[in-house]
Amino acid sequence: MRILCSSSFLLATLLFSSCGPSSDMKSMLVPAKQSHTDRKPAPNFELKDAEGKSLKLSDLRGKVVLLNFWATWCQPCAMEIPWFIEFQQQYKARGLEVVGVSMDEDGWTAVKPYIARHNINYRMVLGNDSVSQLYGGVDSLPTTFLIDREGRLAAPPYVGLAGKNEYLHEIQTLLTDPQSTTAFFSPRLFRQSPVASPNS
Repeated sequence: MRILCSSSFLLATLLFSSCGPSSDMKSMLVPAKQSHTDRKPAPNFELKDAEGKSLKLSDLRGKVVLLNFWATWCQPCAMEIPWFIEFQQQYKARGLEVVGVSMDEDGWTAVKPYIARHNINYRMVLGNDSVSQLYGGVDSLPTTFLIDREGRLAAPPYVGLAGKNEYLHEIQTLLTDPQSTTAFFSPRLFRQSPVASPNS
């Protein structure tokens, strides 16, 4: 599976680094100002974490989930990870669960040392083509979904590097009142920027 990653450091620093979603990805979008009653269920999956334990997305129902598709070679992914570590530490007690889905072809050989080196405090699983297709065909990294306490997609996915404050606003909204009407800004999905393959 060919996955692309934003490669312009300058654009990433300015928080405008993103890749255009595929047509399958567009079918997963939750329109802005979407009522909680119209949210789509997040596709369930079961994957192994770094300790060999199974993680089912459905087991996290009742929590707000930040589901991040990433890879160790992805520069914008590396910029987001410290934020996710902070979110997990700050909001876990209030019901946030950050889950990383690594799309590294080298699997745990690449991911486990990365986890240790960066002191990642949230659960990490290895993704595959099947899970990628469940989520509309994840062909750009990072791609991040927010899932409400009822197990539903709460906002359009972030495709590419987003702003820390954008994540914070949406997380705090879902944690404070998970059944409130959301009003998320969706044009972030269609910014275009240079992309690079894993081998570039």
